[in-house]
Amino acid sequence: MPRDALYLYAPTPAGLGPTLADELKELGVEGGRAGQAGVSWRGSLEQAYRVLLWSRLASRVLLQLGRFPAADGDSLYAGAMEIDWTAVAHPDLTLAVRTSAMGAAINHTGFAARRIKDAVVDTLREAHGRRPNVDLRQPDLQLHLHLQGERATVSVDLAGESLHRRGYRAASARAPLKENLAAALLRLLGWPAIAAKGGAFVDPMCGSGTLPIEAAWMAGDRAPGLGRERWGFSGWAGHEPALWAALVDEAEQRAEAGLERLPPVVGHDGDRGAVAAAIAAARQAGLEGKVHLERRELGRCEPPARSEGRPGLVAVNPPYGERLGTASQLGPLYAGLGARLAQAFDGWRAGVLTTPELVPTLGINPGRTTPLRNGALQCELVSWRVGAARAAASGGERAPRMGQARPGARDQVPGADAFAARLRKRAKHLDRWARRRGISCYRVYDADLSDYNLAVDRYGDRVQVQEYAPPAHVDPELAARRLAAAMAATPDVLGVKPAHVILKTRRRQGRGEQYERMGQEGDFFEVREGPCAFLVNLTDYLDTGLYLDHRPVRALMGERAGGKRVLNLFGYTGTATVHAALGGAVSSVTVDRSNTYIGWARRNFTLNGMDPERHRLVKADVLPWLRDQGATWDLIYVDPPTFSNSTDAEQDFDVQRDHVALLDACVNRLSPDGLLIFSTHSRRFKLDRAALEGRGLAVEDRSRQTVPEDFQRKPRVHQVFLVRREGKNGRNTPQ
Repeated sequence: MPRDALYLYAPTPAGLGPTLADELKELGVEGGRAGQAGVSWRGSLEQAYRVLLWSRLASRVLLQLGRFPAADGDSLYAGAMEIDWTAVAHPDLTLAVRTSAMGAAINHTGFAARRIKDAVVDTLREAHGRRPNVDLRQPDLQLHLHLQGERATVSVDLAGESLHRRGYRAASARAPLKENLAAALLRLLGWPAIAAKGGAFVDPMCGSGTLPIEAAWMAGDRAPGLGRERWGFSGWAGHEPALWAALVDEAEQRAEAGLERLPPVVGHDGDRGAVAAAIAAARQAGLEGKVHLERRELGRCEPPARSEGRPGLVAVNPPYGERLGTASQLGPLYAGLGARLAQAFDGWRAGVLTTPELVPTLGINPGRTTPLRNGALQCELVSWRVGAARAAASGGERAPRMGQARPGARDQVPGADAFAARLRKRAKHLDRWARRRGISCYRVYDADLSDYNLAVDRYGDRVQVQEYAPPAHVDPELAARRLAAAMAATPDVLGVKPAHVILKTRRRQGRGEQYERMGQEGDFFEVREGPCAFLVNLTDYLDTGLYLDHRPVRALMGERAGGKRVLNLFGYTGTATVHAALGGAVSSVTVDRSNTYIGWARRNFTLNGMDPERHRLVKADVLPWLRDQGATWDLIYVDPPTFSNSTDAEQDFDVQRDHVALLDACVNRLSPDGLLIFSTHSRRFKLDRAALEGRGLAVEDRSRQTVPEDFQRKPRVHQVFLVRREGKNGRNTPQ
C-alpha cells in the first residue's frame, strides 16, 4: 500500500467524533469522515505520526491492513492469511491481538484473537523458519481486530497503549476523568482561543490535576505524545524512524517556546491527598513552577491575581453518578459551586461536566449543553458566560451598591428576593446593635423564611452560611437552587468579599463529632467580643471555635469572676475563661480532653495577655479529673457535650443520663459560697431538679435571660442554670 494512501482510523470517547474531526483538520488531515466515536481518513504516514504525537482527543490511531468476511473462525483465519504479514511483523518480536466487537457473528473475542495470531505465526514461520512470541502486557507489535456482523477489520495499533495515557499521572491515582476527555472539554469550552488572548484557567475541584495539566499543555503548545516511551509502531516493519524523529524534534522546539507564553493556570481542591497527587503529576508533566496547585476549599476559590481582571475559563469535573452520590446528597455541593462561580468569576466562561439530573442544582441557566459519556455514565457538559444572564436582564453590567443584592443565581428562584430583603433588614438592625456592644460576631439570619432554611453568621468581614438539612419531602433540586440563590445574594447584601463566604451543611451531630477535623487550612483570624479577642476558624472544623449564642453566658462569667478562683470544664477553646480573666479572676483552670482545643485555648489566652502561671490549661477527661482533685473553686462553668464516646475517655457520656452525677461532682469542688453555671445545647434536655434539690442544691433557670438579641427566633437554642448550695438559714437562691 502506498505510504500516502493509508487507511487510518482514530477512535475517541463517544460523542466526540465531530470534535476530533475538527482537531485532525488543524493537524493537516483532509477529508476525514466523522462518526460519533471516531474519525476515518485516507492519508500519509506523516499524518498518522502527527496525529499520534499531537492529537489530544484520539484514543488510538489504527492502520488498516485488511477487511474481509468473518462468519466463523475458519473464514476469519482465511481472511487473515491474505495479509502479507512479512511486510508487517518480524519473527524476533513479540505481538498481541486486541479485539473489539459489535453484533459480531463470532461472539468469543478470545477465540477470534487466537485465529488472527495463528495466521501471523503460520505465515512468519513459513517465511523465516521461526515464529514470534505473544506478550499480552508489553508487545512490540499491537494488532487490533474489530468484528462487526460478519465482517472483520484487522489493523496495526500504531499507538499501542491508549493515547489518553500521557505518562504524567501515577498509576495509583484515582482518575474519574481521562486525559483525552479532559482535553475535549477544554476544546469545547473554547480554551485555546481564551489562552491565546492571555486568559487564565481555574479548576476549583482539580482532583489529581488532569484539567489544569491538559489546559497548560494546550496553551503551551506541548504535544501530548512527547515523552512517551513505548509506541505500537515500534515493532511494525513499516515504521520510518527518521520521519518520526523529525516530528519529535519539531514538537520539542514548540513546547520549549510555548512554556514562555503560558497564561496563569490554577488548580484547587479541598483534599490534601488529591493536591499532592496533582503536584506530582504536574512535576512529571514538566510543569513544575508553571501551574499553581494548592489546597483550597471551594468557598475560597477565586481568579488568580495574575489574571489582571481579564476574563478566563473556569472548568470543573465535580463528583457525580450513582457511585459518588445522588442529587439530594450532592445538591449543596453543586449549589455552592454555582454560587461560587457567580460570586467570584463574573465575565468568565464556565463549564461543568456532570450528569443531567444534577445540572439544575447548579442554580444557573446554561448557555449550552453538550451530551457526552464519561466511561459508562451519560453526562452533560454545561457551559455559560458567568453574569451574561444578569447583564441581559439589566441592560448592561452595573455594580450593585453596598448592601444591595446582586441579581444572578437567585433569578427565577421562588422566594429569592424575599430572602435577600429579609437578610438586608436583619443586617441593618443587628449591625447597629453589635457596634454599640463592641461585637464583631453575630447571627444575621436564622431560618427566618421557611423555604430558606439557613443560618447566616457574620464573623467580622467573613460570613458562614449553614444549610439545615432539608426534610425528605422537599424537592432536592429546588432546595439546591434556593441555596445557590442565597449564596449569590449573601456577599452583596452583607458587603463582604465572595471569597469570605463559607458554606457548610448543618445536620445533627453524632457522638463525638464536635472534635472532628474537616480540613487543613489553618485559617485562623481574630474577632472581638466586648473586651475580649478570639481566634476563629470557619474552614477546618465543624464548629468555628466560638458559640455565638453563649455570648451572654460568657459575659456572665466575666461579671461574676472578680476576685474569684475559676474552673472551666469541657473548656473548648477557652473563651469563657478569657471573659473570667478579663473580669478580674485571680486564677483559673480550664479542662478539656482535646489537644486541638487546648492548643486553641492557649492561643486565645496569649492573644488576651493572660498569665499562664495563673491561668492553667489541663488536658484530661473531666469526670475522673474532678474525682482526683482536692482543691475548690469559687466559680465553676460546665458546658458538657450532648454525647461523648471518645476512645480516650473513661466511659461514654450522655448529658441527660449523667448530668446529675456530673453536677454533684462539680459541687463537691465548689467553695461554700461558690456558684456553678451549667449550660447545654441539647434541645431535648430536661433537668432533674428534684434529684439536685434532694442533694441540697438551689437551682435557677437562666435560659431565657441568656438568649442574645440575634438568637431571639430560637429561644430554646440552649439551656442555662445557676446552681448553689442551700444556705444554713434556708434556701439560698442564686442571684
